[in-house]
Amino acid sequence: MNSEEFRKKGKEMVDYIANYLEQIESRQVFPDVEPGYLRPMIPNSAPEEGETYEDIMKDVERVIMPGVTHWHSPYFFAYFPTASSYPAMLADMLCGAIGCIGFSWASSPACTELETIMLDWLGKVIGLPEEFLAGSKGEGGGVIQGTASEATLMALLAARTKVTRRLLAENPDLSEGEIVHRMVAYSSDQAHSSVERAGLISGVRMKKVQSDENYELRGKALRKALEEDKAEGFIPVFVCATLGTTASCSFDNLMELGPICNSENLWLHVDAAYAGSAFICPEFRYLMKGVEFADSFNFNPHKWLLVNFDCSAFWVKKRSDLIGAFKIDPVYLQYDQQESGLVTDYRHWQIPLGRRFRSLKLWFVLRMYGVKGLQDYIRKHVRLAQMFLDFVKNDERFEICAQVILGLVCFRLKGSNALNKSLLQKINNLKKIHLVPCCLGDKFILRFAVCARTVEPNHVEFAWKHIEELATELLTEGGKNNKTP
Repeated sequence: MNSEEFRKKGKEMVDYIANYLEQIESRQVFPDVEPGYLRPMIPNSAPEEGETYEDIMKDVERVIMPGVTHWHSPYFFAYFPTASSYPAMLADMLCGAIGCIGFSWASSPACTELETIMLDWLGKVIGLPEEFLAGSKGEGGGVIQGTASEATLMALLAARTKVTRRLLAENPDLSEGEIVHRMVAYSSDQAHSSVERAGLISGVRMKKVQSDENYELRGKALRKALEEDKAEGFIPVFVCATLGTTASCSFDNLMELGPICNSENLWLHVDAAYAGSAFICPEFRYLMKGVEFADSFNFNPHKWLLVNFDCSAFWVKKRSDLIGAFKIDPVYLQYDQQESGLVTDYRHWQIPLGRRFRSLKLWFVLRMYGVKGLQDYIRKHVRLAQMFLDFVKNDERFEICAQVILGLVCFRLKGSNALNKSLLQKINNLKKIHLVPCCLGDKFILRFAVCARTVEPNHVEFAWKHIEELATELLTEGGKNNKTP
């Protein structure tokens, strides 16, 4: 494909994408395929001769689209949002065209410097304390990770290295292996599974601490776990607090956890993957009260801030703690300006060396929507969640299972777990809307998350009427089955 063909086909692709998104409401939100559906539909090996672009695009509709879960459908209410906007898509196109691999400042100065500035912009608009920003003289700073999972792992690895070096300096007779073997990290029992996975990868034992009746991690429970482990000779090193848990969007109590972590010299990482976007609205910043105690903070603009995946914003108060844990500087990656004190090499801030020019997406979205536009978007989703909440409250057959603060409603039919599993199965089998469940305590819960950029009140109303009708059908069937002959 030459440049002229690219111009033509590029315009056609933009039209295809725009049509897809404009008409996505007409597509079935969840695919009607079985595992392994794709292999019989495509050849067993790559073609010897090149094929036409037209044939490939025909196969997009024939082969790919039947197996797509349409996350951006206004009938998608599962998991949490995944952001999408036209400015971000355009920026991704430019990122792909520039194609730099921004592992160091010298590999593409604009790639590095725009990211540093955009993370400062973003930190300011969500109200992060000044210590997390790079500025011109700050000790902190931000970096774009691929996911919140990577951010948690980076924070844990940095904490492990920091404590290991300190204890080796204090106790030369200890070995690094012995220290790591005795380390313990902590999270709520409501924390995302990626937190536990970070423990597995890092080799640090991860302990889940019981949350309270509101599914929040509190200081008393953490203090008890720390005292028990220290008495057993373990070394506490790290706490992951969650703001906006996956199951119920609960918020760990940073005002209680923070002082404990600071006094015990524990690294406090805050995972606000979903909820962090809401902090762009001043009325929701009370939910991050106590963040000043944290050593690192992360949220995903690619969830709820209209920046397409992947874009996970991660800040540290002391970037030297992060860089010190991962810095390896071979000759082939060195350059003249490296010792100027004015450059950042983001390869020291992440697991891979290579990185895309992801800050372009933030730059485009922040400039084209503006802070007010993004605030309006968040507030709209919160209003739609409240609308669904009202529907549920007005039907005495249902119950609300967790506090509704942002865009997630946890609800269920009053009755058994089996009854609610049957309701969810009916909903997802019909594929008119898509939901996923969670468990809170011993209860099976249905989650209704406001997700799509294009979702409107009529979509929420449709979803509720559909759920209500299926509940009536299910309860009627149950009544018939329970009648004696």
